[in-house]
Amino acid sequence: MVNKEIVVVGAGPAGLAAAIEAAKAGGEVLVADLNILPGGQLFKQIHKFFGSSAHRSGTRGIEIGRQLLAEAEKYGVEIWLNSAVIGLYDDRVVSIEKGLNSGEKELINIKAEKIILATGASENVVRFKGWTLPGVMGAGAAQTMINVNRVKPGNKVVMLGSGNVGLIVSYQLMQAGCDVVALVEAAPNIGGYGVHASKIRRAGVPVYTRHTIIEAKGTDRVKEVIIAELDDSWQPIAGTEKVLEADVVTLAAGLKPISDLARLHDLEMVYNGVFGGWVPKHDENMESTQSGIYVAGDTTGVEEANTALEEGRLAGIAAAESLGYIAEKDAKERKDDTWKRLDGLRMGPFGEKRMYAKNEILACFPARS
Repeated sequence: MVNKEIVVVGAGPAGLAAAIEAAKAGGEVLVADLNILPGGQLFKQIHKFFGSSAHRSGTRGIEIGRQLLAEAEKYGVEIWLNSAVIGLYDDRVVSIEKGLNSGEKELINIKAEKIILATGASENVVRFKGWTLPGVMGAGAAQTMINVNRVKPGNKVVMLGSGNVGLIVSYQLMQAGCDVVALVEAAPNIGGYGVHASKIRRAGVPVYTRHTIIEAKGTDRVKEVIIAELDDSWQPIAGTEKVLEADVVTLAAGLKPISDLARLHDLEMVYNGVFGGWVPKHDENMESTQSGIYVAGDTTGVEEANTALEEGRLAGIAAAESLGYIAEKDAKERKDDTWKRLDGLRMGPFGEKRMYAKNEILACFPARS
């Protein structure tokens, strides 16, 4: 059994931010991540971030990832990659399979004083006839191929979904040399930001709102995609089918929180469709219904990278405070500043408060005595 003060599960924006805040205060922090590179989604994001200077506006996601890694190294954060957390047990014991895909794989049990779950989110799928053909993939998978692995997923792409992910990845696929033959959206309007949609429009990509994919055709891989218009009941209208020549279908149908470890350890969960499904309840310190276990980022409900960073900071500050590394007054000031930035990120388009502020929905259990 190995002893560690703080174990962070996930090396994405939330996990790295939490680790940096805790380590900066003096805590001993270990971060474990299944992937071969730390940084999570940031290393796929070659576009510039929006927002204020506090949220690195004008900086590309990949550069923000590099900055976080440099900070983590500066403060002595230990990062295990190719390492899967396969279990959480009583007394905050974490089981990690370290060194996956290597000849030195080993199972290590760690007794942690504090645990921060920042496991992120996974892509939703859309099922239609032929959806299991090679060439049908999540938009995130296509983004990984072009921006991380430098491999084109194909030549002619149909994108399903017009949220920010669908719009951004469509543009990046074009930058990589792919022909985006159509963007298909079931809703009556494009769902993402106008600035992203405008780039797609200017590039001449046809956008089919009130449409969906009803079939992908091919033998060994996708060759054609059949789309159709939808009625007011979201059902295909006979006779409106269009055949598109394509060898790739990318699905940008939203994300759902990865909550397996939270559920495995019997953290109290709540279902909320706005945030993508089942999420662990937490208080204003990002502490779950089990003392000493914190949650942050898309694990607590899908938003975006800046909110994940801020939630990670909250969890890291709170964990460090509970271990005595930060005085209560100092911690309160830091957390209040972080909450102000979070509330700013969650404001509506004209400055009004959103009705579904996450802290109001999920911080709903009594304070511990």
